[in-house]
Amino acid sequence: MTVYLAWTAAQLDDLDGPWQEARPIAPGLLLIESTETLSVVYHALKWSLPGDEALIVTPVDRTPKSRGMAPGTTTWLRERTSPGGSVS
Repeated sequence: MTVYLAWTAAQLDDLDGPWQEARPIAPGLLLIESTETLSVVYHALKWSLPGDEALIVTPVDRTPKSRGMAPGTTTWLRERTSPGGSVS
């Protein structure tokens, strides 16, 4: 299982894709849990966007520091990542 962080300026609603969960954590910002590769997740998101909206997707290989995210974000990340850099 891999956690990905994705950002887009587009409005994202009801995303279906090759993931177990796509969790909005701030406007335009998502955490995605998937067994698929970065490329597969990126392309599924890209094809979900209207037009040529900006998009960036990256794996989250360790528990990041954050604040101001949606309630439950820190717990969700801690359950799926580790501070030292290996995915749980």
